Amino acid sequence: MNGWELRASALEEQAGRDAMTCCQRWPEGSGVVIGSGGSSGGRKWCLQSWENLEQSASSCADWLQAIGVDPSCVQLVNPLPSHHMGGLMPQIRARQWQAPLVAIAPELMKSPGALLEQHGNLTRGGRDAVISLVPTQLQRLLGDPSGRSWLRQFRLLWIGGGPLSTELADQARQLQLPLSPCYGSTETAAMVCAADPAQFLAGHNSCGEPLSDVELQLEPTSGAIEVKTRRLSPGWLKGEQVQPFADAGGWWHSGDAGRLGPAGLELLGRLDGALNSGGATVFPEQIEAALAGLPGLEAVLVVGLPDPQWGQRLIGLVKPSPGANGDELMALLRQRSAGLPPAQRPKHWQLCPELAPNPQGKWERQRWRAWAQV
Repeated sequence: MNGWELRASALEEQAGRDAMTCCQRWPEGSGVVIGSGGSSGGRKWCLQSWENLEQSASSCADWLQAIGVDPSCVQLVNPLPSHHMGGLMPQIRARQWQAPLVAIAPELMKSPGALLEQHGNLTRGGRDAVISLVPTQLQRLLGDPSGRSWLRQFRLLWIGGGPLSTELADQARQLQLPLSPCYGSTETAAMVCAADPAQFLAGHNSCGEPLSDVELQLEPTSGAIEVKTRRLSPGWLKGEQVQPFADAGGWWHSGDAGRLGPAGLELLGRLDGALNSGGATVFPEQIEAALAGLPGLEAVLVVGLPDPQWGQRLIGLVKPSPGANGDELMALLRQRSAGLPPAQRPKHWQLCPELAPNPQGKWERQRWRAWAQV
């Protein structure tokens, strides 16, 4: 194992150690072994060298300077543990940029009032507060007056880990929140592209242009996003060896579908989660993003079940917020979905109080599809 150290939650630590013990052919260098994936039911233990992580922090600093933010003058805010790439990178950036870091317990992010009370003065000392959030965190904060007050402190809010719904984007623009939708992964040591907040506030919903050390392209047939960067992971643990992520040309095939628009990369969804509804290819993430933000909605997930007429029949799984009326919420969802193209409209809705992503924040769609079939 040489200089490679495991970063895993208590629940996954043994699985990570077992994978490391099996591997007999380690690459040179040192770094971390950290979990990646989970959206399609799989879990890979990905290697990222310290050199790659430092390179990622450096390219992020270049991006900040390009939009007029001095990395040495920021205050980084981190609501994730270090066994997530999104929680590890703020630590690397803080050390490299010599910037202070405020760690926030993930559970506190679910209590906007307490969050504002404990961390309501992040700009003390004249520093620019910077944070990375996922859309579900943003939705919860925007839905609460204390959460909205807390968000107004930030000079920059990176939003990644899933599509940003039009409704959430509009709410953020109304509050003039400097959001930066971005795209990245554990395999690429975090962000590979990010939108200038000025572009976002002007109405663009893309993830922006590639960072300075990144090349992007789309696979012509599937539209899969492909990435080339020197900070790409050397591979993942597969039995006795490390399986490379890159192809012979140095490109990593992400498994995410996208398109390149005038404002940069636009995410469509996971290719392995794409559904065939009425002869049309449908990305459930786009449907979920269109339905997000309704009052009383904590989570919604769209899955596909076999159907002789439609190919796959779309089912909407719904988790109401505490105290919300489930029947009224589903009526609102039916009304909202009526404005979608026919192929994107769920045919049935089911209340699912236990609906939740896995510990890595990913949706295990196979699991919930099986739940819907019962």
